[in-house]
Amino acid sequence: MSWILRPLCAADLPVLLAVQRACYGDGLIESDAVYARRLASPAQRSLALVAGTGGAGASPLLGYLAAYRSTLGQVTPLHGDFGGSPASDADSASDILYLHDMAVLPAFHGRGLAQRLLAAAWQGARAEGLHQAALVSVQGTQAFWARQGFAVRDLPGAAQRQRLAGYGEGAVYMVRDGSG
Repeated sequence: MSWILRPLCAADLPVLLAVQRACYGDGLIESDAVYARRLASPAQRSLALVAGTGGAGASPLLGYLAAYRSTLGQVTPLHGDFGGSPASDADSASDILYLHDMAVLPAFHGRGLAQRLLAAAWQGARAEGLHQAALVSVQGTQAFWARQGFAVRDLPGAAQRQRLAGYGEGAVYMVRDGSG
């Protein structure tokens, strides 16, 4: 089977929610309304991973990476909107690629698909002049993210730490630096 990466779009939302539920359980599920607003943000850089069937018609969504341009040390609250609005220039103050959410259907784990999503996002970020990425690691994924080049970083200010706490016990803010 071949894989295709493309921009995440509103038509993906029903299946995105099913992928989310399969990967996270009910605790971290974010609504289709939240994702619709995120996809409307000029800062968003989200990707969809679909099966490359070679035929006409829609291919099934196997995974996704919800990402956007942001500012180092800023955490999007769970159920919060991505930075910027359709009428603003969201790119002017952003200095990182923020990886809000990545999920691949469990049936497709172990095939390097998460790494494909990350590599494509990182390549796009570097092409836009961004040389850092950040995320909140949840549900015991810190070791996975460390293998991808991310390291735990303290957050400035109580407001950002409160947002981080909203992701549950063990959530940590992580940053990837450099050109790797």
